[in-house]
Amino acid sequence: MSDLKLNYEVDGGDLVQAGEASSKMKMTLKKLGLPPEVIRRASICMYEGEINMVIHADGGEVEVDVGMDTITIRLTDHGPGIPDVDQAMEEGFSTAGDVARDLGFGAGMGLPNMKRCSDDMQIDTQVGVGTTVTMKIHIN
Repeated sequence: MSDLKLNYEVDGGDLVQAGEASSKMKMTLKKLGLPPEVIRRASICMYEGEINMVIHADGGEVEVDVGMDTITIRLTDHGPGIPDVDQAMEEGFSTAGDVARDLGFGAGMGLPNMKRCSDDMQIDTQVGVGTTVTMKIHIN
């Protein structure tokens, strides 16, 4: 079996539609019959990354590669970049604005949750250029 590749566009600033791409991915993983715990972890990683792109980066692109042993999720944006990755990884740290916070987002748990639910996470970021977050979730 060859890898399944899924691609999604995420619109920035639209918190009403936020989560749509992760819901579509979750449905596809269910149809493939993957273990529920793998689907849960991949869905959390994808959702948290998608929300971050909506709030902080005016959207971006998501590539999901479902292989025999691993799901790889790559989220790429052209936002402001992350000036201090170590600080951004601290639970509770957030740069979300008032609008996002008023809607219940911006608690500063996105990146920590992504790290916790993935088996491997890499953040490539450049201030003023954008950020790419790559996560791997082992299937077996």
